[in-house]
Amino acid sequence: MCLGVPGKIVEIYEAGGLPMGKIDFGGVTREACLAYVPDAQVGEYTVIHVGFAISQLSEEEAQKTLDVLREIADIGEELGLTPEETG
Repeated sequence: MCLGVPGKIVEIYEAGGLPMGKIDFGGVTREACLAYVPDAQVGEYTVIHVGFAISQLSEEEAQKTLDVLREIADIGEELGLTPEETG
């Protein structure tokens, strides 16, 4: 199973003719292509899937999704599952 994870756009730039961004995932920053969300701005949230921003969402929606992902991770820890078993 694959899933997109919400992140906050902290920088936008161009690389190889494509709009790119640095995305903050709660302290971890990764690069993503922003071609599918051309109206995205610094400070906004987007869903990242395999290095591509695939949709924009509000900060409230992003926080709700991140809360659910944290709960899933916590349940896995309580059950004694390894990250490979919960991912």
